[in-house]
Amino acid sequence: MFPAPIDLPSLQHELLDIPSPAQLGGARPSTHAPRFLLLYGSLRERSYSKLLTEEAARLLVALGGEARIFDPHGLPLPDDAPDTHPKVQELRELAQWAEGMVWCSPERHGAMTGIMKAQIDWIPLAIGAVRPTQGKTLAVMEVSGGSQSFNAVNQMRILGRWMRMITIPNQSSVAKAFLEFDDAGRMKPSSYYDRVVDVMEELVKFTLLTRDVAPYLVDRYSERKESAEELSKRVNQRAI
Repeated sequence: MFPAPIDLPSLQHELLDIPSPAQLGGARPSTHAPRFLLLYGSLRERSYSKLLTEEAARLLVALGGEARIFDPHGLPLPDDAPDTHPKVQELRELAQWAEGMVWCSPERHGAMTGIMKAQIDWIPLAIGAVRPTQGKTLAVMEVSGGSQSFNAVNQMRILGRWMRMITIPNQSSVAKAFLEFDDAGRMKPSSYYDRVVDVMEELVKFTLLTRDVAPYLVDRYSERKESAEELSKRVNQRAI
């Protein structure tokens, strides 16, 4: 045990916020349907990441949410077009609209696809002093043509943390995806499908739990020390 009072000479005590249950329960609960943006990482005509994303979107709607899927066709490579490009603007507006996200990528050469990464790279860490993804929930899924793997979902978890998102514990990895969908593009009954249901249930629960208190959850001592102008300058440094 440390003796009281605790000596913290480097701390600005007036800026320290001591968390309490009251601060986490003080907001009036939102009544609108939770809003979800879903991204997939393939442009193929029969894209299994797209089919899995569509199945996830149906489940989110059945669970009481509102789901929108971004079509990556026509999205330029990062830095190959200005951020005023219509597809970039569409993606960024959806990212700000959403309260939670689903990222679904094929695994290609042991990693997520460049198409998946390009979408995430076009979502800025900050617009002014506002971070469009901070404090929002995230679920990750992947499909593969061979045996089950977790390389893509593990990479996307790292990206979710970098984007300051609340990445839920559960995830989905569908092996031999070409066997898991019928000719109409619907996912067949299986343990893989059951896991997708689990993931979407968990995503909705975490979103309902955190969306009204997300600003408080990500409120930081270090940033309270900065002025709004200093914060804006720091988070908008041009990427190298």
